[in-house]
Amino acid sequence: MAMTLDASSPIPLHVQLKEVLKKTIQMGEYTERIPSEKELIETFAVSRTTVREAVAALVRDGILQKVHGKGTFVTSHTVNEWLGSLRGFTETMEGMGMKPGIRLLRHGVRKNPKIGKILGASKYYSVERLRFAEEEAVALERTHYPLEIGLKLAKYDLNMIALYGVLEADGIILHSAEQKITAALPTKKDAQLLGIKANTAVLATERITWDPEGKVVEYYYTIFRADKYAFCVKMRRKIKTF
Repeated sequence: MAMTLDASSPIPLHVQLKEVLKKTIQMGEYTERIPSEKELIETFAVSRTTVREAVAALVRDGILQKVHGKGTFVTSHTVNEWLGSLRGFTETMEGMGMKPGIRLLRHGVRKNPKIGKILGASKYYSVERLRFAEEEAVALERTHYPLEIGLKLAKYDLNMIALYGVLEADGIILHSAEQKITAALPTKKDAQLLGIKANTAVLATERITWDPEGKVVEYYYTIFRADKYAFCVKMRRKIKTF
């Protein structure tokens, strides 16, 4: 891998540096702490601002994490999803520069009083898929839709498509959502699919999504391997003024 940047390129230097560092991490050259700010400045012959912008972008993407007083480290989780925007699994993977994967487990019309109540119908359409990050199973995704939406999805190869992209291309707007994340224990079957022991805790995510008119368009329940997937959020404290 070339360890130099192209100053004549229209791509900003901090973006070039971000991509070089990301590829280096993905190739396994950096597995724990990355070089210091000073070392990166000397290696790539760039300014401190360029290095800080590149590293900050990788921190936002969940690829790096800063540890106060110690340095910047490669995150221990395979996937780090930043909360605050409504994104699908494929979009999260691509944002991290990772290859997403899908294995369709089952799909079709279902009946369940709890889910039916959320979707406002006795029957609905369910899609259950095992999701992969770089060919490693990390999530078991169960999504449920009103019948008219689900039957549109059924026309596609559900082993291939990103659901949100297809929905939006069909004019279905995913406007807002409420999400809850809890700890849970998987069933024996779910644990086998994820490649973990049945007594291993997982992260369970429950989300209801509405369109701009306030109609529920999706009920989403997915479990994630807690050793491979993390949810991240950035917070600020509002300072009171007196």
